Amino acid sequence: MNAMKTILRSFFLLTTLYSFGQDYDTSFNSIREAEAKAALNRMEFRANPNTGNYDVKYHRLQLNVNPTQAQISGDVTTYFEAKSPISQITFDLADNMSVSQVLQRGNPLTYSQNSNDELVITLPTVQNTGVLDSLTISYSGNPVSSGFGSFEVNTHNGKPILWTLSEPYGAKGWWPCKQDLIDKVNEIDMYITTPQFNPDGDEYVAVSNGLEIEQEINGTNKTTHYRHQYPIPAYLIAIAVTNYAVYSHPVPNNGNPFEVVNYVYPENLASAQNSTPVTVDIINLYSSLFEEYPYANEKYGHAQFGWGGGMEHTTVSFMGSFGRGLIAHELAHQWFGDKVTCGSWKDIWLNEGFATYLSGLTVENLDGNNAFRTWKQQTIGNITSQPNGAVYLSDTDTLSVSRIFNGRLSYDKGSMVLHMLRKKLGDATFFQGMQNYLSDTNHAYAYAKSEDYIGIMESTSGEDLTEFFNDWLYNQGYPTYAIQWNQPSATELKIRISQTQSNTSVSFFEVPVPLRIIGTQGEVMDMVLDNTINQELFTRTVNFTVSDVIFDPESDIISKNSTVELNINEQDLELPFVMFPNPASQNVYIQKPESMQITEVRIYNALGQLLSKRPYASVMDVSSFSTGMLFVQFQTNTGTITKSLLKN
Repeated sequence: MNAMKTILRSFFLLTTLYSFGQDYDTSFNSIREAEAKAALNRMEFRANPNTGNYDVKYHRLQLNVNPTQAQISGDVTTYFEAKSPISQITFDLADNMSVSQVLQRGNPLTYSQNSNDELVITLPTVQNTGVLDSLTISYSGNPVSSGFGSFEVNTHNGKPILWTLSEPYGAKGWWPCKQDLIDKVNEIDMYITTPQFNPDGDEYVAVSNGLEIEQEINGTNKTTHYRHQYPIPAYLIAIAVTNYAVYSHPVPNNGNPFEVVNYVYPENLASAQNSTPVTVDIINLYSSLFEEYPYANEKYGHAQFGWGGGMEHTTVSFMGSFGRGLIAHELAHQWFGDKVTCGSWKDIWLNEGFATYLSGLTVENLDGNNAFRTWKQQTIGNITSQPNGAVYLSDTDTLSVSRIFNGRLSYDKGSMVLHMLRKKLGDATFFQGMQNYLSDTNHAYAYAKSEDYIGIMESTSGEDLTEFFNDWLYNQGYPTYAIQWNQPSATELKIRISQTQSNTSVSFFEVPVPLRIIGTQGEVMDMVLDNTINQELFTRTVNFTVSDVIFDPESDIISKNSTVELNINEQDLELPFVMFPNPASQNVYIQKPESMQITEVRIYNALGQLLSKRPYASVMDVSSFSTGMLFVQFQTNTGTITKSLLKN
């Protein structure tokens, strides 16, 4: 267990997000590698199938802790609704924790604990489907780490500190709960009873999710009550206790103000007060781009703790430091990860890719375009450091922790897929789609999968994004572009775009291609070419003599080793008539000389029967045809061309 704790400590280094500058490669990438290695314990504690027959509606946690002791005791009252008739109810609770009684409306119930970390309670009567009931579990014990430390007792500057950290299945290490990732609790009340003062006479301050309701002194003890009234999964419920210094930053929030409450070590107070005000700027940014901070009726906060990174507990991120990158990343998760949570490990990019991109948006909006371009270049450099890998995980991938938390794919490539989607749709449509995703009643304060997100972005844009997401999300690799150009006349520019792929899973990457045209007298013209087939030829009008063509000047495309070449032989840019791929199962692309005009396309089967007659399009969907040999006939301005196509 000590070795595992050492590994797990490394995890939180991952979320120590960088200040996007020269230390990107040496700090951020190594940090994320640490997360991948340290996440091993995540996968050892999966959702318990024996807890699937009920929904948790409410928890009241009345806990007794002392930062000088690795010990906890208390009562946890849970309201739950049966999803099917049940005579027993199972909670997740580490087997080293001791349950002393279970009461239902004052009546003791029979229960047992087993080595599978289950607390199994026998109900007095069968609870029917849809019936709401409650019970109270009294327990105590010395918590043992079953997540990222779960329950840690330590010191800072010689002062005792206690914190919990449970993502995603460590909560059972310190309280009886249901750890199913997708069963959010509607509301919680947290009562934390501690000594009022530490051994040096400093007053203890207790921190948890939601609003602080009251503090009550009882002899030498103090009870602090927090209430959180939004859906929350067990792994995001947390407490911390030490001699915190507390200060706040008000957020105006368009007339609905709330506080950013900072709980920091007294010895770090001055430096923290210099670092945390930017949180308000980032909240304002995210609120303007997406929607109001999701928990504005309560608070946002930072609680300093003893690991080097951060954890996005709902309404209060636990922070090992207060760098802007870390603040931006953990804050982003309040929207993407806490309000809308990925519905499976396959969809982890909906949490981590999104939060990574919001960190990039922070750079763009607070530092300017040059810094954002550098951020994109560094991100693309990491993505293309290897030729393979998809953002979306396969079933086999979910068995590999290092694959789930792969910084190159789940974080960086996921973030750049979002950026390329933004450039494809335009800012107005993209951000409206993101807002629709966050506000959708099926997903707000609940869960979403990749197909849910794609559907919302398609509905918002009115575009079919199947090809884009097939290429960039579900399949692997990246393109390398070869751009050829010439200027045959004073007002005409011809550009040929060719592409090779780093992985055979993609035959052609669909993405608009940005170019910057430079004139001999310093003229500049930006254009974006809708490149839908390989070796596509474009003709554009210019009003100056071109001296250079720059590919992707703002680093908006995931690509590597792309080249631009002046081709002085205009005829080299003309192409023969080609139909590809062949064989094909769905889309077939037509490449033709620019001078050729096609008026109609007819498709016949091997028996000569006419199956389809349609106008010409450069992309032809053949998915509806039966497998076998087809003959495609093109009516052109130079005659009829017939090509064979094997449909598979």
